[in-house]
Amino acid sequence: MVKPEAMESVVALFREAQQARGALDALQARGFDREHLGFALTDVVAEDDLAQQTGVSPEAGAPGGSSNVIRGALVGALAGIALTFPVWVLLLLFVPVYQEGGLLAMLFGVLGGGGLGGLFGALTGGDHGDYVKLLRQMGVPAAQAERFYDGIKAGNILVIARDPEGSRTDEALGLMRRHGALRLDDVSGGGRLQSERQGQGGH
Repeated sequence: MVKPEAMESVVALFREAQQARGALDALQARGFDREHLGFALTDVVAEDDLAQQTGVSPEAGAPGGSSNVIRGALVGALAGIALTFPVWVLLLLFVPVYQEGGLLAMLFGVLGGGGLGGLFGALTGGDHGDYVKLLRQMGVPAAQAERFYDGIKAGNILVIARDPEGSRTDEALGLMRRHGALRLDDVSGGGRLQSERQGQGGH
């Protein structure tokens, strides 16, 4: 049985679904098991098409956890203040007798906005997951994981090939490059090859 720390992964971004499909097909043709391959993109229809064409399952992001909820709640609370504060100022200036009502409106705006923001944050994390967290768990350095995620959000397709024995990562890397893996400078302005070999320990 292969120990988890022996697992290595190759991750790459592709601009076109056809390129990603070519890479996934080539990896399977060379004996990489489907369960060790994955991909991710933001277009659900294209995701379903690619899954059907290749037989490879889409990669779910890691659970977003509390960070998405907290971020959503903060954004919602700020939005609630932004919407209700001008109303309170107008009441204070022109109808001072209702200023307490304005303060209550602000309070409910903050609570309501925070609650809705937290809810949407939780739903977002549960639906698409956290790809930065997923890549970090695979050993991709934080800065690179962020740039990979930026690439996904920009409409590119992330392809992942896992090598349980750690002996075929160079082969997987070569296949991905031959099928058009992007360079980071093509996606976000400077950097190493977008296809990277990563071990569980970040090596």
